[in-house]
Amino acid sequence: MRLQDDGRCFACGAKNPRGLGLSFEHTPEGVKASFTPSWHHQGYKALVHGGIISTLLDEAMVHAALKEGLTPITAELQVRFHRPLEVGQAVEVRGRLTGRRRRLLWGQAQVLRSSDQLVIATAEAKLLAHAETS
Repeated sequence: MRLQDDGRCFACGAKNPRGLGLSFEHTPEGVKASFTPSWHHQGYKALVHGGIISTLLDEAMVHAALKEGLTPITAELQVRFHRPLEVGQAVEVRGRLTGRRRRLLWGQAQVLRSSDQLVIATAEAKLLAHAETS
């Protein structure tokens, strides 16, 4: 299978009008992006769906690998929810790689409330670097 970016990624695709619209910037530690959820992202009334939060975390770790010139696929994702995220609350999403052995990568990510850096959720993942780029 060949992995191609056609700009329609749900998390970061600029050509996806229904996507999250994430735009990651490089930092010395990894990557970061800002996001403000709307009611389209809610589960229970006024609370952001856990799947959306998980997507933010996953995408941050994938972009940390992309920053290193790798094209990863998530093999395992473990998410810990620390507190609810309310619709309309701005967050910062941070991701970084923590290790690599051949094609296997390890990553960590956080979703932090922008106003006070309170941790909303954290994640760890195992990613597999696609064979064409490893």
